[in-house]
Amino acid sequence: MKDNFSKLSQLYAQFRPTYPKELFDFLLSLAQERKTAWDCGTGTGQLAVELATYFDKVHATDISENQIRNAVVKENIFYKIERAEQTSFSNNLFDLITVGQAVHWFDFPRFYEEVERTLKPNGILALIGYSLVRVDAQTDNIINHLYENSIGSYWDKERKYVDEHYQTIPFPYREIKAPVLNAAYDWDLEQFVGYLNTWSAVQHYKERNTDNPIDTIIDDLRNCWGKNVRKRVTFPMFLRVGMKDHPTNIQFEKMKKGREQ
Repeated sequence: MKDNFSKLSQLYAQFRPTYPKELFDFLLSLAQERKTAWDCGTGTGQLAVELATYFDKVHATDISENQIRNAVVKENIFYKIERAEQTSFSNNLFDLITVGQAVHWFDFPRFYEEVERTLKPNGILALIGYSLVRVDAQTDNIINHLYENSIGSYWDKERKYVDEHYQTIPFPYREIKAPVLNAAYDWDLEQFVGYLNTWSAVQHYKERNTDNPIDTIIDDLRNCWGKNVRKRVTFPMFLRVGMKDHPTNIQFEKMKKGREQ
């Protein structure tokens, strides 16, 4: 698992999107109990803090100490600095395991072994992501150019899994059809630019050059955004959700066998 965000923890906490109520309504409709959840790769706790409204206990892990330090505090959220692939949790502990915009950084087989060990029978695994932000035609053209051209070569190779909506990563359980969801906010330009500065490719660019690639588009953004204007900013979401449903879990057994060979 990579740590691309320790240096961005305050920006991440301030500008990364949260998740819509419809997501939790869907996940709660699947969870057979609401005792204990694990939010893996929690970052600054955007997903964990919502889960804590519904579950008795939420364990939230990340490899970044700085991310955990900037995470949202709630009395029933228990943060730990641990790798997704190796945790100290007991067996058959969790009713729900979530990963928000992070699973593409994991070692898939090792992470799924940890899921299999810690998830209760009939527990739910939910991999949650969101694709390229959308605003309006003019703004989208500017962002597309930034994403594909200005910083296109600075994205980590794992970013492809996000572009492919996680459909090309292995998934170990019987899959449950998920609804089409969006996370949407009314943001001013400062909030939008703050979010763009949390992109890992922007940080990689800045590390290797003397300027910020956002500076090359800021005038175009101001021109199309307008002064003192809030625009509807939409993050199209995608999910892969499954149940630990023995003895039908053939995919996990195949994956495990392949790892052992």
